Amino acid sequence: MFKKVFPLSAILSLRFLGLFLVLPVISIFALELEGSTPLLVGIVVGGYALTQAIFQVPFGAMSDKIGRKPTLLVGLLIFLVGSIMCAYSTDIYTLMIGRFLQGAGAIGSVITAMISDLVAEEIRGKAMAIMGASIALSFALAMGLGPVLGAKYGVEFLFILTAVFAVLAIILLFTKVPTPPKIKHTYHATTKTSDILKDPNLLNMIIINAMQKGLMTIAFVLIPIILTSSDFSWQKSDLYMAYLPAMLFGLAAMGPAAVFGEKHNKPKEIFLLSIALFIASFLIMGLTMSSTVFVVGVVLFFIAFNMMEPLVQSMITKFAKVHQKGAALGISNSIAYFATFIGGTSAGLLLGISDRETIGISVGVVAVLWFLWTLRLQNPTKYSHLYLPQDDVDTLKLQNLESAHIAEWYINDTEKLIIIKYATGAIQKDDLISQISK
Repeated sequence: MFKKVFPLSAILSLRFLGLFLVLPVISIFALELEGSTPLLVGIVVGGYALTQAIFQVPFGAMSDKIGRKPTLLVGLLIFLVGSIMCAYSTDIYTLMIGRFLQGAGAIGSVITAMISDLVAEEIRGKAMAIMGASIALSFALAMGLGPVLGAKYGVEFLFILTAVFAVLAIILLFTKVPTPPKIKHTYHATTKTSDILKDPNLLNMIIINAMQKGLMTIAFVLIPIILTSSDFSWQKSDLYMAYLPAMLFGLAAMGPAAVFGEKHNKPKEIFLLSIALFIASFLIMGLTMSSTVFVVGVVLFFIAFNMMEPLVQSMITKFAKVHQKGAALGISNSIAYFATFIGGTSAGLLLGISDRETIGISVGVVAVLWFLWTLRLQNPTKYSHLYLPQDDVDTLKLQNLESAHIAEWYINDTEKLIIIKYATGAIQKDDLISQISK
């Protein structure tokens, strides 16, 4: 599993490392550019998310049709061009266009779908945890290195590094990433967006994903500006003292949360705990007058974010049928990135017309409503998977049995296997085999 997951996780991590290297300092950098305003700064911070929102669905659907690898290449090339434009921007509008281009390379859902293609669902949670841990490590490195490198060499240098990371990711794509098996779907020739949005489980996960990402951008707009403001008077080079411990604690919390959510089938409990920590973090950051307590709020924020991250993606791939994975992840991430853009833009707007106390309380109230909504979430049904040689299965019998006990089944045409996802406890493995055998 690790050999299949690591190259894809590395590609996504390199992309995130480039994006998040600038997050600790980009709001301060953007404020100093020609034509900048607090609102435009917020758009720049979350600008990549707007184009992510627009292109997640097309990229996910395109990967289902033409293949994952070609789609990943297109996305990485667009990301490379955007990074170079950001590096050489001299005004707020050029920087904004570059950030839009960075986001247009919307490959996150494609990578997650490709991992689900390569890894059996029983161990997919572990695969998602590996991917999430690698992203969290990128966050930690970015939070530690971004402020230091930005202060010493300039934010332009960080964007150059991002372009280099894009090139490295392309090399990894064609040297280390395996080709996923060819899957034949046995039903639904096309995926309808309405089918995904009408599924209550998928809809709940889409909302959770959107709220998590929206709060992330709000935090990254506010944290550096507040810490370097007259309230606390930190230097840019000191910001790592807030971000690095926050990411280390967040990384430490990710593993236990993923194990509890996946192994014990309790993702709802993890989501509710994370939302409670989000509420506490924004109230602390909005109301405290102590920089030490403010950093505690930052730590709580990143613990909450990292506890959610691997479970969100894993739950979406569990609830979606095999032919829906790319589209479901695309829709979910599209809405989440749109929320990311709204979060950054709203934070920039509020900075210009309000104080941080009001912002902290307002975000806390929204998070309380989110908590109440999430109370209605149901933990997923437990399923088992059966892998049988294609020649041993009577597909007509399997089709007739599907509605009663089988969530879905599909053919791995590369390995000549039929994979059956059936409700654990509803039917015994031996009974199932006897009912569908030729």
